[in-house]
Amino acid sequence: MRYYKEERLALFIDGANLYSAARSLGFDIDYKKLLNYFADKGRLIRAFYYTALIEDQEYSPIRPLVDWLDYNGYTMVTKPTKEFTDSMGRRKVKGNMDIELAIDMLEMADQVDHVLLFSGDGDFRRLVEATQRKGVRVTVISTIKSQPPMVADELRRQADQFLELMELAPEISRVHAPREGDAAREGGAQRDGSFGHRTRDNYPPRERAGYAPPPSHEAGSAEATVVSRPGPAFLHKP
Repeated sequence: MRYYKEERLALFIDGANLYSAARSLGFDIDYKKLLNYFADKGRLIRAFYYTALIEDQEYSPIRPLVDWLDYNGYTMVTKPTKEFTDSMGRRKVKGNMDIELAIDMLEMADQVDHVLLFSGDGDFRRLVEATQRKGVRVTVISTIKSQPPMVADELRRQADQFLELMELAPEISRVHAPREGDAAREGGAQRDGSFGHRTRDNYPPRERAGYAPPPSHEAGSAEATVVSRPGPAFLHKP
């Protein structure tokens, strides 16, 4: 894929969508490596991460990851989920971050040269088109190697470039497998910034570490359904 060293980059990560894509390909994301990889490709202005949070739980499996990202160079955009009961009487929780991502991308379009969208949601096709009309290159990062493919065909066609997530895996995947003692809760953040499995007692360190965008550059659809079950709820891409 073509990068220009002087171009200004911004990452927009649909958290639920990227997690589902990586899981379907059988690897965990190391978010510190991901940030450093793109920081080496150009002038990284911002890295946005979008996810919905369940706020009425004693413990949320996504919270360790959110905390780690917030302290390590990512701009976190979150909002509370909404609870509803489906036709079969099951409690579900839904969170959609499409609007937040779209507004941020359009606002940042005048400050960057190249946007990298980590999502395969076809609802973003018009957003990509609007961003391109502002003279910004847009790269979509998702996968067609999963079954079924995670990226919508119309989004892939609209993008200036499509980057297959599987080809990026050697650069951003977590190297060390989780140890046997680690919990099997999906969505936890490892100490090194990977998106693996953690227990509620293994929260990431609170100190700021790794790459953070320079202060002079201030600046999926993340729709998830949480099915009620014993213990902490789990985020699922519908």
